[in-house]
Amino acid sequence: KQGYALAQAGVDAGAEVTLISAARGLTTPYGVRVIPVDSAQQMQQLVLAHLIGADALIMAAAVADFRPRSTAAHKIKKSNDDPGLTLHLEKNPDILAAVKDRRRDTRRPRAVIGFAAESEDLITNAREKLERKGLDLLVANDISAADAGFDVDTNRVVILDAHGGEQALELASKSKVSEYIIRRVAQLLGGS
Repeated sequence: KQGYALAQAGVDAGAEVTLISAARGLTTPYGVRVIPVDSAQQMQQLVLAHLIGADALIMAAAVADFRPRSTAAHKIKKSNDDPGLTLHLEKNPDILAAVKDRRRDTRRPRAVIGFAAESEDLITNAREKLERKGLDLLVANDISAADAGFDVDTNRVVILDAHGGEQALELASKSKVSEYIIRRVAQLLGGS
């Protein structure tokens, strides 16, 4: 929901927006080009393909850290002989790490903004991610709050910047949070 609100806020501010999304069932923001994906690998491929023409990249949600090593073509049935099931997982690609590497070579996009969903040590973990991923801004969500984060229409965030700045936004609609983030992105790009 936050990513779709950001896409709409970007268009409303005059940006040309491409939304690469695995989310289903959300209304397409007006004026936004949506590219649907089904896997982390597809998302990484498409994000990297679109970097060269982008002024800004906002990664509003991270893909899952792991995926099943293999998938079954049919339902996995339980057996009376087998007390359980073992799933083997492998790491998904780290899209922001790949963006950091590509950005070092191409200088594009000019601004990269990430999100961090944290349940403890919000600022410490978010600041570490900001630095490790080479981000210009990081929007930190406390996902333990029932009225903010996932599956609700409101959010409460702290925006960290690469220069040590920190701005807390009180509980607001995801649209209002998005408008503020887009203004910060415009400032990074030299706009008003």
